[in-house]
Amino acid sequence: MSTVHEPTTTAGTVTAAVGLSVWPASTRERPHGDLAVGGVPLAELADRFGTPVYVLDEAEVRDRCRTYRDAFPDAEVLYAAKAFLCRAMARWMDEEGLGLDVCSAGELELAVIAGFPPERIVLHGNAKSPRDLETALRLGVGRIVIDSPSEIARLAAAVGPHGHQKVMVRVVPGIGAGGHEKIRTGTDDQKFGLSIADGYAAHAIARILGQPQLELTGLHCHLGSQITGVKPYLGAVRRMVGLMNRLHEQHGLVLPELDLGGGHGIAYRPGEQALDLTMLAGRVRAELREACATAGLPVPRLIIEPGRAIAGPAGIALYRVLSVKHTGEHVFVAVDGGMSDNPRPALYGVRYAPRLIGRRSTAAPARVTVVGRHCEAGDVLAADADLPADVRPGDLLAVPVAGAYQLSMASGYNLVGRPPVVAVRDGRPRLLVRRESLEDVRRRDVGL
Repeated sequence: MSTVHEPTTTAGTVTAAVGLSVWPASTRERPHGDLAVGGVPLAELADRFGTPVYVLDEAEVRDRCRTYRDAFPDAEVLYAAKAFLCRAMARWMDEEGLGLDVCSAGELELAVIAGFPPERIVLHGNAKSPRDLETALRLGVGRIVIDSPSEIARLAAAVGPHGHQKVMVRVVPGIGAGGHEKIRTGTDDQKFGLSIADGYAAHAIARILGQPQLELTGLHCHLGSQITGVKPYLGAVRRMVGLMNRLHEQHGLVLPELDLGGGHGIAYRPGEQALDLTMLAGRVRAELREACATAGLPVPRLIIEPGRAIAGPAGIALYRVLSVKHTGEHVFVAVDGGMSDNPRPALYGVRYAPRLIGRRSTAAPARVTVVGRHCEAGDVLAADADLPADVRPGDLLAVPVAGAYQLSMASGYNLVGRPPVVAVRDGRPRLLVRRESLEDVRRRDVGL
């Protein structure tokens, strides 16, 4: 899903120019080269909260939730919490009518502490720990997605002979899709799920049906991440309904739910392709109706799990330039963050479009490499970025589309501390997550 903003001009203020197409819809250009998001100037946020700092546009998050609900009015929409989760985010999802997809006891407990109804939460994971399962059962999670045969007996034992738990089975449909090989999860050569092709999925389902305390509500699959075309999802629908048909023939089983996962691709830089959500919704519904009609099955309720497509475009990362170094033909612009708060470029070769803010430059654009502060050659935030040739220490850089899989994957490398998260809305900033301090690190270190 991508929100593309057409360039318009009102009272000298440019709103959503072509260069801002991947920014939140509330983004406005201000005098002296600054930008405002949610009515709050970004330079003011950097001065008040320090850098690095992550800014989250609350209205953009909520608008994207509503876009999904409008596109899939009859489906259950679960926000994939692994993209980014804090208590405020969980509250926003609840208020917008979305469920949650969590991958650990930590994500589950944080959501419930924030007041999120546990019955609207689904627990995933290819290797759920005893604590994950115990917490899910204790808090009354809605569904648990079984990912391996060994989970069946462990979960049944934990539920007990008189207990009850709704479950789904994660199936591998044999369809590869995604923006990078490390985020393609729909094929048989990776760690997730149970294969249709080799019969493991059908065998696991037969075992679940022999456990009366486990109620199988449906099948689940996830093809990968950053998928920008509709075709892989249509193929997944056909294969999943084919398995549902075989289960009906063998066991008389009619499953009421089908979860197609998420992985909906977004644009990180102007001009990049994004998944057309309206087309996806229409064609998936049509394919599901046709496949079920051919199989003589009722149409199951569809479940989808967007994460990045909701949180990603709503976030901006702000950094302060620390140094500019010319080495041969290369220009390295080093900032005060890096791979500890955004490992995605190092992991997946992701490319961003940073922008100079806080001052207006008339210098010609120059091709530079924006690097982090960490002692690692792979600590590159933006390769081949276009910034004004006069970029200098003290400047502010803003990186859009920073709301997903950055802070959620952050580390303690070099003990620099993870940045804070600030929400903006209607001209007001609000601290959601404070900056990690050296005192936080000292409290965990009990070695003396």
